[in-house]
Amino acid sequence: MSHSLFAKWQGIQRVVVVGLGVTGLSVVKYLQSLPQELSIKVIDTRSQPPGVELLDSSIEVHTGSWQLDWLLDADLIVTNPGIALATPEIQQALARSIPVVGDIELFAWAANAPVVAITGSNGKSTVTDLTGVLAKSVGLTVGVGGNIGVPALELLADDIDLYVLELSSFQLETTSSLKLAAAAYLNLSEDHMDRYQGMEDYAAAKQRIFLHAETAIVNRNEPETYPQQDDIPVVTFGFDEQDFGVVWLEAQEYLSKQGQPVVAVEDLSLVGRHNLSNSLVALALLDAVNIDLSTVIPALKTYTGLTHRCQLVADNHGIKWINDSKATNVASTLAALSGLQLTGCLHLLVGGVGKGADFSDLAPVLQGLNVKLHCFGQDGDLFVSLHSSAQRWDTMEQALESIYPELKPGDLVMLSPACASFDQFKNFMARGDEFTRLAQHYAALAS
Repeated sequence: MSHSLFAKWQGIQRVVVVGLGVTGLSVVKYLQSLPQELSIKVIDTRSQPPGVELLDSSIEVHTGSWQLDWLLDADLIVTNPGIALATPEIQQALARSIPVVGDIELFAWAANAPVVAITGSNGKSTVTDLTGVLAKSVGLTVGVGGNIGVPALELLADDIDLYVLELSSFQLETTSSLKLAAAAYLNLSEDHMDRYQGMEDYAAAKQRIFLHAETAIVNRNEPETYPQQDDIPVVTFGFDEQDFGVVWLEAQEYLSKQGQPVVAVEDLSLVGRHNLSNSLVALALLDAVNIDLSTVIPALKTYTGLTHRCQLVADNHGIKWINDSKATNVASTLAALSGLQLTGCLHLLVGGVGKGADFSDLAPVLQGLNVKLHCFGQDGDLFVSLHSSAQRWDTMEQALESIYPELKPGDLVMLSPACASFDQFKNFMARGDEFTRLAQHYAALAS
C-alpha cells in the first residue's frame, strides 16, 4: 500500500458496503485485498440480491431491508451508484459525519496512472470505448471501464499506462478526490428525473467531473457543459473549425484540430453525425494526454461502434435491422434518428420505463420521416400520440411479428426505445440481445 493510500485509510476499520451486484462485489473484493484489516459488512434491501452467493462467510450480510445500526456504527460507507444520497438512511449517516463514498472514490485513492473520464447524458459509452481502442492501438496498456463494462476497482494494476472511465451522474455524486488529466462533458439532456429534483440538480452532479481536472473538454454548443470554475483550461468540440471540429477541403469533410484536417469523414466506418462528435471527443482526450493523433487514425477508420448502439445486426434483401437498445432516453433516440439514411420505411420500436421523461421532442422529428411507430412496454402509451402511424403492443416480440410480413427492400427496423428496459428485461443489453435474436430469425426466414 502506497503512503498516500495508507493515509486515506487511516482511522477506518468498520466499512459497510451498500448494494451488491457487479459494482458491490468489486468493492468487497477490493476491500478484502487491502493489507489493512477491515471489518466489512454488506447491506442490500433486496431479499435476494445478485451476487450474494459469491461472498465468503467472513462477510456479514443483511438483506431485505436497511440495517441502520450498521450504518451509524461505520467508519466508512461505500454505496452503490443506484442508491440515492437522498435516501433517509444514508442521510442519517451523513448527519453523523460518517463519510459516504462510491467505488470511483476508492479507485481515485489508489490509481497511479493518468486518468481521463467522460460524462454526459448521451454518447459517453461510445466515447469511452473508442478512446480506449485508439489508445490501445498505439501500444499503451489501457484500463477501460467504470459505468461501462468492468468496474473501476477491477481495473487497478501496476502496469497500466492510462485509465479511461465512463462516469454517470450517480457515480460522480459520491466522488470528490478523482484527479483527471482530462474530463469530457459531452451534453446535457433530461434523464433520471425520477432520481433528481430537477435539471439543475442533475447538472450539478455532472459538473463534479471537473473538481480536480487538468483539462476540460466541452461541447461548444452547450454552455451547460462548461466548467463553472475559471481555473481549468477548456478545449471545445463541435461542427465548425474551432478547436476540435470539422473543415471542408476540395468538397470533402474532415475531422480537424484547430482548423487542420485530421481524417476524412468518408473514411470512417462509424455512421451518423453524433458519431463524428464522439470521434472528436476521443481525439481531444488523447491529445490532452500527449498522444500523437496521426498514430491513432488507422484504428479510428476501422472502428465500428458499440454493441447495442446503432448496431447493424441483420441485413437481408435490402432490409436492415438496427439495435439501438442503449438509447434509454429521448436525446439518445433523437441522436440515432438524426444519422439515418432512409430509402424506405422506418419501423421504429419505442417504449419501456420512461423514468418520468417528456417524449414530445420526438414528435416533430418523426413528422419529417417515413415512419411507422411501434410502442411497447410499461410506458408505451406515452408514445402513441406522437405520430399518426403509432401502434400499441404489449411486447417487442409482438411488434416484430407484426412488422415482418410487410417489410420491403429499403425498409429499416430500429429498436431505439428512449426508455429504460427493466419492465420486461434485466437490462438494456438483454433487450438488445433479444431484438438481435428476433431480427436474425426474421432475416433468415426471408433468405
